Amino acid sequence: RRAAAADVAGFDHVVVATGVRPRVLDLPGADHPMVMTYPELLTGARRPGRRVAVIGAGGIGVDVSVFLLAGGPGLDLDGRRAHGHSTDVVAWKRHWGVTDPAVDRAGLGAAVLDDPAHEVHLLQRKTTSIGKGLGKTTGWVHRAELKTGGVQQYTGVTYEKIDDDGLHILDADGAHRVVHVDSVVVCAGQESVRDLADELAGSGAGAGARVHVIGGADVAAELDAKRAIKQGVELAATL
Repeated sequence: RRAAAADVAGFDHVVVATGVRPRVLDLPGADHPMVMTYPELLTGARRPGRRVAVIGAGGIGVDVSVFLLAGGPGLDLDGRRAHGHSTDVVAWKRHWGVTDPAVDRAGLGAAVLDDPAHEVHLLQRKTTSIGKGLGKTTGWVHRAELKTGGVQQYTGVTYEKIDDDGLHILDADGAHRVVHVDSVVVCAGQESVRDLADELAGSGAGAGARVHVIGGADVAAELDAKRAIKQGVELAATL
């Protein structure tokens, strides 16, 4: 169950590592039936339509786009699996053109690509290229997937509203445009979940205890697992 301040009364230290929640989209039409959060998509709680706009092109937005190319929840659409994302080794090798070195030099042959499961539109407010800030060892894979999957990428946009026609934006040139989609997945950042820490600070129930806030609960922007693990390890070493 969710802990309250009273549950941790009497402890010398309280470590609040409650993570993040998706940021709520502040936009007319944000409550439209076609709009969903990325946890709703990834858990299968909501099913996307054929054409999907992904708002926010950070690490989560890129991951969600690749997920959609593969078919979404269960990696399945209309009874088929997308080979590039299947756990089937043979299918994965076919997708990336990995072959037998006895057949092709260095074991590199022609890739056999499936049609993407969804038509994906990936948008961001920043004017920098999408995927620029991804990890050096994995970012190239995600950028390649976006390219081979035909993901339409938009940078420097301003979001105007969402309605039955789709997502209305101002493009980088300031022109009004409608991205005609069936679903909108919001990946517009996260907010720290600090309810318990704030309750402890204001209620006095945690009086005498030292409260430590780490991980996403401490800093939600550019969520970084390495930083969160480092905070946890260093804190544990001091207790």
